[in-house]
Amino acid sequence: MNKALPDSTLARWRYALKPASWPKLLAPMLLGQALGVHAAARAGQFDPQKSAWLLGAGVLLSLLNLAYIVLLNDFADREVDAIKRRMFPNAGSPKTIYDGILSAKQVLFGGLCAGVLTLVVSAALALWLGNLWFLLGVVTGLGVFWSYSLPPLRMNYRGGGELLETVGVGLVFPWIFYSAQSGRVFSGELLLLLGTLCLALSSAAASGLSDEESDRRGGKRTLVTALGNRLARRLILSALALCVPLWAVAGVISPLPLWLTLSAAAFVALGYLSVRRLDVGADRGQFAQLSRLKLALHVTIWGGQVVLAVLVALRGFFGGVP
Repeated sequence: MNKALPDSTLARWRYALKPASWPKLLAPMLLGQALGVHAAARAGQFDPQKSAWLLGAGVLLSLLNLAYIVLLNDFADREVDAIKRRMFPNAGSPKTIYDGILSAKQVLFGGLCAGVLTLVVSAALALWLGNLWFLLGVVTGLGVFWSYSLPPLRMNYRGGGELLETVGVGLVFPWIFYSAQSGRVFSGELLLLLGTLCLALSSAAASGLSDEESDRRGGKRTLVTALGNRLARRLILSALALCVPLWAVAGVISPLPLWLTLSAAAFVALGYLSVRRLDVGADRGQFAQLSRLKLALHVTIWGGQVVLAVLVALRGFFGGVP
């Protein structure tokens, strides 16, 4: 490892929290809030002041969840990270624990504190809203993400990690904030989450592309280690592409207009073309090309959700809901 490591305590914690990954939860949070605003506006129950407070609470809870997930995942993967560093000393970014940025005890303590704070803030917010479904959703989300890497299930080591991430990021997390904004368990707006599930699956499968060899040697069972790099990339592209017709169909059968869902679907379709071009040559061990592929994929996934969220929220906010 020849890359400079952060030296100050603040820089070390900032590095460990991986800010570049924050949109993975911030984007579905914004989409869930927007769908909730739209549902509340349709029911004549939209309160701008309450909605603004919920948006701020959503950002806070997303960051706490991110700290919980990122830190505990690093703690759980410390042995596999060490294997990858020994196999590829100069590939990839520094590993939080193996490269001494933070100790394993610090990472574990930070992750657990973030989980506890998530529960405390969520309980207070649920009491304020009078919405226990919201708290149940948060607890479910924490459980899903715990089961991803940590005992007793450790699904990311048994072949179910991508499924858990898909459900957690693509369904549970946006639903939590939809419920907070709308006060409901379900409405037609949630049909958009069928497309979000496809985006989450594409992202989850891509997370193992650069780690195929070290994951296999470390005993992790992921889609990439099971299918191989090439078939896994076919799955990633297929899941990304499937979001486009699902969002288009949602414009026909949901309370959202077709022009709106088609606009977000068009963004994803254009991003798909970019990802497909970068897919050429992104084979196992080609870390630079895989990194470019994942960056384009993330821009498409996160950007598509943000575009949809903005359009949906504006329609609800400005009273364009029949």
